[in-house]
Amino acid sequence: MVRNILAALALGAALGAAAETGVTDSQIVLGQSAVFTGPAQDLGIEMRAGALAYFNYVNAQGGVNGRRIVLKSLDDRYEPDNAAAATKQLINEDKVFALFGYVGTPTFNAAKPIIVESRVPLVAAFTGAESLRDPVIRYVFNVRASYYDETEQIVQHLTSMGIDKIAVFYQNDAYGKAGLEGVNRALKKRNMQVTGLATVERNTVEVNKAVQDMAKVQPQAIVMISAYKSCAAFIKAMKRAGMSPSFWNVSFVGSKALAKELEGDGRGVQISQVVPFPWDESIPVVREYTRLLKADGKSEPNYSSLEGFISAKVMVEGIRRAGKNLTRDNLIRALETMEPYDVGGFKIYYSPEDHRGSRYVDLTIISKDQKFVR
Repeated sequence: MVRNILAALALGAALGAAAETGVTDSQIVLGQSAVFTGPAQDLGIEMRAGALAYFNYVNAQGGVNGRRIVLKSLDDRYEPDNAAAATKQLINEDKVFALFGYVGTPTFNAAKPIIVESRVPLVAAFTGAESLRDPVIRYVFNVRASYYDETEQIVQHLTSMGIDKIAVFYQNDAYGKAGLEGVNRALKKRNMQVTGLATVERNTVEVNKAVQDMAKVQPQAIVMISAYKSCAAFIKAMKRAGMSPSFWNVSFVGSKALAKELEGDGRGVQISQVVPFPWDESIPVVREYTRLLKADGKSEPNYSSLEGFISAKVMVEGIRRAGKNLTRDNLIRALETMEPYDVGGFKIYYSPEDHRGSRYVDLTIISKDQKFVR
């Protein structure tokens, strides 16, 4: 009788361990909604490439606790409605265990209520918006620093050089407005105001009016909150109009893609970064990234794919800490023990009260031949 009860309990435990959505004895299915076509496609493509370089390595070593990681990615074209539809498909039809590597603020904001209602964890969205950070969302874990962190660093640097005429060129959506708010906060802290504003619509390069608006105020520096094609179009148009303020971008712009779009006009353009210098192999995680990126047959190193790689390491560590009995609640609790988790010279901090991850910000400049210097 006792033996039968113990056998029943063991069977029930085994079934319970295997019952979580998206988890089997052999695999863990993750879902991603990101941009893979259109004017911002390099952001999603490179983020995914870096993540897969690490996931493929882990799978080749036998997976996590014996389970291979499968990443199912859907193209939302950087449009909110598409991201909401993709999120519903990933959760309700594809039955993923967790979400990973979403790209963009407006797309995340569209998916946010679905994520919260479904109680599906999302790790490492490629956005620095406060809507993911404050207040803490139990199911959302960030890796990168916030746009507030980035714009504070940019404004601090500019004002330390005596620059006080600072304008903002921003994408007219939740992303652009999140970055604009960061600049406003940083300037207000110093009893200053934005000198001028100009906008561009998401997924367009219609910048003529923006250039006209900047011509009226003649700023010394412009902080740009948009994706690489629109920022490149704006910088080129400004230079053609005879204006050469210093141009500053936040990390979401897509650094390598921006340099490529700008070609010879890129030299001197500056970008804040939220992960280490991808060509500095004295940093352990960069050394590992470079090796695995080559082994996976991916493109040359860049900031976006390094962010994907680091994000994949964080996701894998959370799954590893959650143990063999992998559930969504166990993953959340495991992630909240990372205080800190060192991925190799880059630290992530989580707790039940704080899911920000990192506050690391670096400043870089595009040099000649589309190279970067710090």
